[in-house]
Amino acid sequence: MEEFIVDAANFVWGTPLLVLLLGGGIFFTVYSRLLPLQYFRHAVNILRGKYDESKGAGEISHFEALSSHLASTVGMGNISGVAVAIATGGPGAVFWMWISAVFGITTKFFTCTLAVMYRGKDSDGNIQGGPMYVITEGMGKRWKPLALFFCVAGFFAATPVFQTNQLVQVTKDILLTPNGWNGENELAVNLSIGLLITVLTGLVIFGGIKRIGRVAGKLVPAMVILYVGSVVFILLANASEILPTFLLIIEDAFSANAALGGAVGAIIVTGARRAAFSNEAGIGTAPMMHGAAKTSEPVREGLVAMLGPLIDTIIICTLTGLAILITGVWKTGDLNGISLTVKAFEISMPGIGTYILAICVLIFAFTTIFGASYYGKKCLSFLIGARYSEYFNYWYVGIIVIGSVSSLAAVVSLIDFMYAMMAFPTMISAVYLAPKVLKEAKRYLGNLP
Repeated sequence: MEEFIVDAANFVWGTPLLVLLLGGGIFFTVYSRLLPLQYFRHAVNILRGKYDESKGAGEISHFEALSSHLASTVGMGNISGVAVAIATGGPGAVFWMWISAVFGITTKFFTCTLAVMYRGKDSDGNIQGGPMYVITEGMGKRWKPLALFFCVAGFFAATPVFQTNQLVQVTKDILLTPNGWNGENELAVNLSIGLLITVLTGLVIFGGIKRIGRVAGKLVPAMVILYVGSVVFILLANASEILPTFLLIIEDAFSANAALGGAVGAIIVTGARRAAFSNEAGIGTAPMMHGAAKTSEPVREGLVAMLGPLIDTIIICTLTGLAILITGVWKTGDLNGISLTVKAFEISMPGIGTYILAICVLIFAFTTIFGASYYGKKCLSFLIGARYSEYFNYWYVGIIVIGSVSSLAAVVSLIDFMYAMMAFPTMISAVYLAPKVLKEAKRYLGNLP
């Protein structure tokens, strides 16, 4: 079964999906003539609360919307996902993560503007946003099967198994093994950690989107500052290697890679997969979160949303990649996932580095778990009705235990496959409705002082 899941993920993440995400991002960038990219300062002002609306439709502020989405994207994908990309695709995979993220900025602008433009109502009459509502409200009821397809994929993609799997691994690598744990009763240890994660997750997600937004708004800035500060320290300690490392990334991006049979295209696919897993541009999760923002101006939320890939992939993933490459741990060949990043911190900050990373990982992973629960709940609500959506939380905390004992390959491939399925409805609807977004953007931006 594990082999089938891995093969299925590799198949769907081939040329068709790569063309869809990168091609769609290129289309949005060219079609808009870089229009949203000219308003980063305005986006920051929106994020600071200058344009907050206390009575606007929605449930959370612009800042809480971005924080909540970053809570689900700035996570193990940035620490472990980058390590996986380098281990499987070499240093050049980082370059293709950058390229994917650049086009992801305009993709986020279009998809999240649409999420507010075409908000709908769930079966309880509450205003909701997301690709499923963009499809039914913007494209018409005849497109509802596409919306249902998105929600089925989203239900299974919004799982905490990857974060749980890596939380268990880093707990053993940093806390248990160095203190004498020799690997006996591994299943019992994994289950115990999984149950603890389950309890902590339940305390937050059963409080709904407002509690998730409040928790994310407090934790996300702290975790970004702590992690970025730690990696900057590593880079400064190896300052002479920074430029050579950047050159290595660029050179490897266009050279034959022995691990991938010399296929540059495979390196591109690896980078694009990990970038999508990191910032989720074009996948459809961001529109669900940003669609809950309290605003009457769709373009405002699109501008805030486009800051996500900049923070998530261009800044944080780059720092992780540099830390792994500059310390040389990627050459060992016997480490993968979070273990690579742990080794980089251990080498650079002996004694305390692994514990600093442990704190970052705990915050990153938990905030990701909290945010992802909201997506699955919204998908289930659309499929079977809002009054039954609360049952998703029980499914969600239950599946954490599965993640604690699953293999990394199966976990990553399952989520990759479901993310790929979500991308098709999201990108199809965004391209279809792109003229509506551009018209709205010109109206709003043209009236700015």
